[in-house]
Amino acid sequence: MTMSATARRLGDGLRHEVDVNGRHTIVTDEPLSLGGTDTGPAPHELLPAALASCVSTMVSLYAQRKGWDVGEISADVVYDADSDPRRFDVTLHLPAGLSADQVTRLRRVAASCPVRRALESDVVFEEHLDIPALAA
Repeated sequence: MTMSATARRLGDGLRHEVDVNGRHTIVTDEPLSLGGTDTGPAPHELLPAALASCVSTMVSLYAQRKGWDVGEISADVVYDADSDPRRFDVTLHLPAGLSADQVTRLRRVAASCPVRRALESDVVFEEHLDIPALAA
């Protein structure tokens, strides 16, 4: 499955509008301390947000498909970009009353979410430049 995102600068600051797959828009910005207006998450803040939402969504989807009434599920992700190797601390919050088998299955689903698999895998970057030719 191929996905795409295009970021376009808004005005002359650090705000960007990010088009995701031609269907959704996210606005990113930098904090005031870096010269932004702090009107949206900084791009690097989207990384733990993507992982947290992926874990919570995949666990909820699995429980729903199994017909389990699990109520509220959430995931907290703390990302340490300064550690070496970089570190993600993931906490999955499940409701009380689940069987040991359900907890085991939901933990396994959480550990296999697509964002986590992408972060754990080898990644290849192909970089291109698109610079319009100057008029002669």
